[in-house]
Amino acid sequence: MADSDVSPVAPPWEPPLAGTEAEHLAGALERLRATFRWKADGLGSAGLSVRVGASTLTLGGLLKHLARVEDQCFGTKLSGTPLGAPWDTADWDADPDWDFTSAADDPPERLYALWDDAVARARTRFAAALRDGGLDQPVHVAWPDGSRASLRRIVCDLIEEYGRHTGQADLLREAVDGRVGEDPPASWRPSGAAVSWSAGSVTIP
Repeated sequence: MADSDVSPVAPPWEPPLAGTEAEHLAGALERLRATFRWKADGLGSAGLSVRVGASTLTLGGLLKHLARVEDQCFGTKLSGTPLGAPWDTADWDADPDWDFTSAADDPPERLYALWDDAVARARTRFAAALRDGGLDQPVHVAWPDGSRASLRRIVCDLIEEYGRHTGQADLLREAVDGRVGEDPPASWRPSGAAVSWSAGSVTIP
């Protein structure tokens, strides 16, 4: 990062320059969330359904998929909390990619709300878990031999998931209307969203 890349007033999703491990992991996740949401922001059904080349991926499908992943990571994997609606009524055996494919039937406001609500829940649960036991604590998810993952592993896995899908969203959004860029403009906020990026979106104890 060059000196010219550092803004005098950093946007709220910018990770700290020199924070704790928990602050850096939370900051990296928040920046990826913000970048992904910006790439998918403000589109109608046509824009959310655009595909590139032979891929079946769409921005609508990515919104719905990442909403499920947020609930899985900071619900099922963290504490064993079963997935709620709409995930618990889907026929995953018939369509293992249901979150991707069914997005075509959802109106844009539904897709944005699914993701925004899932992120809000995940932030609350992550902050509570950090207060209760920190990154080293074992969580619910385990290997067949009984070895349990740590909270750190869940967060790192979600960062990796967002890294992959935000790159895909970058190509899809450029195909929709030419929007490109590494990060949202500092003044950007999600359109019509309940989720926000105020400083300290995830409270670090």
